[in-house]
Amino acid sequence: MVDTDRLRQWLSKYHNPEVAFRDIMSAVSQYGGLQPHQEPYMFNDGSRADLVNLSGTIPVRYRGSLYNIPICIWLIDTHPKNAPICYVKPTADMSIKVSMFVDQNGKIYLPYLHDWVQNVSDLLGLIQVLIVTFGEHPPVFAKTRESSVTPYPSNSFMPQPTGSYVAPYPPAPYSGSSGGFGGYPPYPPTSNAGYPPYPSYNTPYPPFSGSNFGTPTPPAGTGTIKDEHIRESLLTAIEEKLLRKMKEQFQQNQAELETLKRTQEELKQGKAKLDSILSRMEKEKNDLDRNITLLKDKEQELEKAIERISNQESLDVDDAVTTTAPLYKQLLNAFAEEAALEDAIYYMGEALRCGVIDLDVFLRQVRSLSRKQFMLRALMQKCRQKAGLSI
Repeated sequence: MVDTDRLRQWLSKYHNPEVAFRDIMSAVSQYGGLQPHQEPYMFNDGSRADLVNLSGTIPVRYRGSLYNIPICIWLIDTHPKNAPICYVKPTADMSIKVSMFVDQNGKIYLPYLHDWVQNVSDLLGLIQVLIVTFGEHPPVFAKTRESSVTPYPSNSFMPQPTGSYVAPYPPAPYSGSSGGFGGYPPYPPTSNAGYPPYPSYNTPYPPFSGSNFGTPTPPAGTGTIKDEHIRESLLTAIEEKLLRKMKEQFQQNQAELETLKRTQEELKQGKAKLDSILSRMEKEKNDLDRNITLLKDKEQELEKAIERISNQESLDVDDAVTTTAPLYKQLLNAFAEEAALEDAIYYMGEALRCGVIDLDVFLRQVRSLSRKQFMLRALMQKCRQKAGLSI
């Protein structure tokens, strides 16, 4: 039974306490062998923090049999933004099986942890991935009596059951830091509900007992572990370690390659923009050069015209303006006289404003000038009609 009040108190310093609480309760409700605890955790940089962890066992089916694998899942205070830190916690009768998923310290490496996505990944999904992964690659194996590090012959990571099922990590009373699973509560029998009954096997191995639990039985016909068995086990461990290193290096190179590809795409886009800007500037430069050339030509024409006019004798304006027909001359004279009357009316207004003439004189003169102006405009209109010009 989980003390929810204490769990909420532990999670009070987390960034998203409610989300972490729901995630933990969902995992514990499905896997009763895990229980939340709060313990100090030391990071690689030497800093310490009180973090909540899920410790205990998870059921793993390996070669048709069900085993309880002890694990510990540490929740970072930024959960679920960042992935948890997971460890396999072997008991005194177990040794860690180093593979691409578990290192010699028991730390677990999974693509699910590497590709952890907030609001998508959760503890329940992580545990399910652990169960599937450990079902194919067991993370621990039982120690031998002679040596605590002697591996199994024939790649036998966990002993095969015989007769009635005996788990390699049998339930034991939980006793804190001693007994049981080295501080982890046992996986309760009721949590195996829904699994098929444990099968019986007829194998050459004798039944396990409390005294010989975890001790491998050598293959039939041999009484000792041969050198080739140890050599094969070492070669397997080295091969798996090299494969994990190669995979990590490949993933790192792949990530760097993706970064370089994105940088290349950005540089190509920038180059296209720069080429467009340079093309537009080149076009504007050509337009400016063409306009400058045109203005220089016009300037030379004006200078020649000014020089030609300055060398000519002064001309009478009246003599300079000549018409080709009497009708055009009559139109020109009427236009000039009408413009003169327009100027006279303007200056009459200025004289009235300045008080030079009286209002009566202004009105009388303006009336007379306006009458003449009207007649002249009518004459110009008739002349334009006769000449076929626009009115």
